[in-house]
Amino acid sequence: MFVIKAQSRLPIFEQLKAQILEFISLGILAPNEKLPSVRSLAMELSINPNTVAKAYQELELQGYVYTVPGKGCFVGDNHLEDVIQQVKLKEFKGSVSDMKRHRIAKERLYEAVDEIYGEGENHD
Repeated sequence: MFVIKAQSRLPIFEQLKAQILEFISLGILAPNEKLPSVRSLAMELSINPNTVAKAYQELELQGYVYTVPGKGCFVGDNHLEDVIQQVKLKEFKGSVSDMKRHRIAKERLYEAVDEIYGEGENHD
């Protein structure tokens, strides 16, 4: 289910966090669903268990997952989709600000968004 790219510049625990958030956003991981144990996921991905634990801990600190002692780590159920969308929009705004600094015209951004969403509308 999870895929780690060794050649990525993104640290492994960040890749894991991003994938968990993506799976939550897509509904692949449902609220209150149990995540794989630290040991089993580490073995599956051939990574250090501390790396998985770090990803889970950070997700817990951010409110995306919660831990039940002796039971494991579970997907949170407190409007995570809204929270994830807010985070993604913040990231998008940062990217747009960066593009503005590089003088990329907003019309080109509209075209890119339309292309991604499969639309051919013009924006004025």
